[in-house]
Amino acid sequence: MPNVVVYYTDSCPYCRMVKAFLDRRGVEYRAINVGRDQQAAREMIERSNQYAVPVTTVDDEVIIGFDTKRLAALFGEDRVADVVDVLIVGAGPAGLTAGVYCARKGLKTLLIATAIGGQALESWAIENYMGYRMIKGEELMHKFEEQLTTQDIRLELDRVTGIAREGDHFQATTDAGRTFTATSLVIASGKHPRKLGVAGEEKYLGRGLSVCATCDGPLFKDKRVAVVGGGNMAVQMAIELAGVAARVDLVVRSELKADEANLARLAQKKNINVLKGYEVVALHGDAFLTGITIRERATGQETHLDFDGVFAEIGWLPNTEFLVGLVDLNAEGKIVVDENCHTSVPGVYAAGDVTSINSDQIIIAAGEGAKAALEAHAWVSMR
Repeated sequence: MPNVVVYYTDSCPYCRMVKAFLDRRGVEYRAINVGRDQQAAREMIERSNQYAVPVTTVDDEVIIGFDTKRLAALFGEDRVADVVDVLIVGAGPAGLTAGVYCARKGLKTLLIATAIGGQALESWAIENYMGYRMIKGEELMHKFEEQLTTQDIRLELDRVTGIAREGDHFQATTDAGRTFTATSLVIASGKHPRKLGVAGEEKYLGRGLSVCATCDGPLFKDKRVAVVGGGNMAVQMAIELAGVAARVDLVVRSELKADEANLARLAQKKNINVLKGYEVVALHGDAFLTGITIRERATGQETHLDFDGVFAEIGWLPNTEFLVGLVDLNAEGKIVVDENCHTSVPGVYAAGDVTSINSDQIIIAAGEGAKAALEAHAWVSMR
């Protein structure tokens, strides 16, 4: 058996996905919490050149992130039924809710996702989900996950890369090179973070530049970090990082656009410095990011600032690349749906932030996921 080590932090959903992937295949491994063990964190960074988790080592090989294709090549893949009734893509609030509703209707259900929780995991404090005065996104999604596990649903930890119509069915291909066939589809693939759009961004991603504070924040204890963005999620990220880092600079392009409750909490943090009217124009460093250059939009004056880490939170883009040519998308790349979650293709339904429905809210995504599942059940029942 190979020597397998998983470096993780408590709040990292992708770390849990790596461990779940290995657990389902009976792979023995050692898990090291680098959010709590600073010496182990230094060892991980030295070995992987990554300031991000998860990192998995298999003997002398280093695997960065939740790399389903490489993990499947090393440890094999599970088999599923030849044809399922419903294939759900995505496991955020919409996908998880759809899964529960489909299973309760007796449908043979397969859910494919790279992580459970989706964009909701990035919400540090949720105060508008009924039934909870305040709950972290990670905690709420864990409750969703717990309910999902009570149902007869097959969960595959993988990424869908393409979907094609084959006669009366749909075939989905994945990053791990697998093919799944379904009678109907529920697309709840959510969004991915928008890039800063500056040179060197790919070079420093995971090497001081991060898009997931819940994953990587613990690695920056007592350090100076920046958060780029001015919306609710950026402000929440800055507030939470202020409890870990020595200082947080919040770089805002124009004005803060967060809710009053978040702005009130922001004002109470003494180690957060807000820089309004600035944009990031350059990243600096060698092996790791060491600083950024910001430009004042009103004057054009540029300033260099040194940081140990930078967290980007400037918006999200829909995960629809794998759907081009299958269903209609709007100018923003979102799936066009009607009031009942129908797409332009019969048998294909969509729900959550990936659709053209206004308002990206957890409670709305969950409700749309339920509607999409009921429509998929009606479609399958007619086959």
